[in-house]
Amino acid sequence: MKACELRNKDKTFLYKELSDLLKAHFGLRMRLATQQLQNTSQLRKVCRDIARVRTVLTEEANQK
Repeated sequence: MKACELRNKDKTFLYKELSDLLKAHFGLRMRLATQQLQNTSQLRKVCRDIARVRTVLTEEANQK
């Protein structure tokens, strides 16, 4: 998901998206630790999406 798409969403959606991404990140880390993760690039994509959501939330908090 791109940052410009995230900026058009409301805070409740962003917090829910962040929660979902953190759960997905945890699951991917567990699969990596148990050597069940085939596509390791998923881990990096989820980390970047988490960073994007947190950045947009921080930008909205600083604007007010």
